[in-house]
Amino acid sequence: MMTLTFKNVLTATEGQIGVVTLNRPSVLNALSHELMEELVAALEAFDADDNIRVIILTGSERAFAAGADIKEMSDETSVSIMLKDRFATWDKVKNIKKPIIAAVSGFALGGGCELAMTCDIIIASESAQFGQPEINIGVIPGAGGTQRLTRALGKYKAMEMILSGRPMTASEACDRGLVNKVVPVELYLDEARALAREIASKPPLAVRMAKEAVLKTYDVPISEGLQFERKNFYALFSSQDQKEGMKAFLEKRPASFVGR
Repeated sequence: MMTLTFKNVLTATEGQIGVVTLNRPSVLNALSHELMEELVAALEAFDADDNIRVIILTGSERAFAAGADIKEMSDETSVSIMLKDRFATWDKVKNIKKPIIAAVSGFALGGGCELAMTCDIIIASESAQFGQPEINIGVIPGAGGTQRLTRALGKYKAMEMILSGRPMTASEACDRGLVNKVVPVELYLDEARALAREIASKPPLAVRMAKEAVLKTYDVPISEGLQFERKNFYALFSSQDQKEGMKAFLEKRPASFVGR
């Protein structure tokens, strides 16, 4: 079980689900460097915990995260911000092996939108807004917004959002494939929990390798992606869960997966 405590994030365990809540309400969960370091520590602890199978990342009803901490960045120079290499922290979020469900309500702007897109599934409340307004303060997205938003929405809608800085409603984000599901504000966390429990009931090794294979499509041509998928498929035939899953199917009974 996790015993870490943090200043800017809250952690909780709910059975096989780890919940990380961004907790800087006075600044709408602005993503300071300290918060990001704590977030990574919390995610990595859940990733290493054999009792946890799925992670939920959330904020408050008012804001998932309204963006980066501009106060931290305003006096940086090209050299100083490059030398600090703070995006290395974001890469660690991407490298979490267990599935991460973003439960988003209210503002998910700038770095908040980029953080949601770093997750694997996004459940949104009806009040959620997604956007990359960096253009309004003289910069562009730097934590993956130009790349992930374009892959999710296509060139033209992503270009409009990034160049105008205008946000997108939860409903439009869902219609365009950025969000998995939109529910009333009072239900968005319950919906994320229900999906997390469903995924947690599946064989953990297969879930991990399926996540790896889906993410691989961003990095390589489809021919290499198909080879990667096939290798992961073959590898799972050495797992106890594959034997148990197929035996349970043939015996018409529920399977009991152990992650081995």
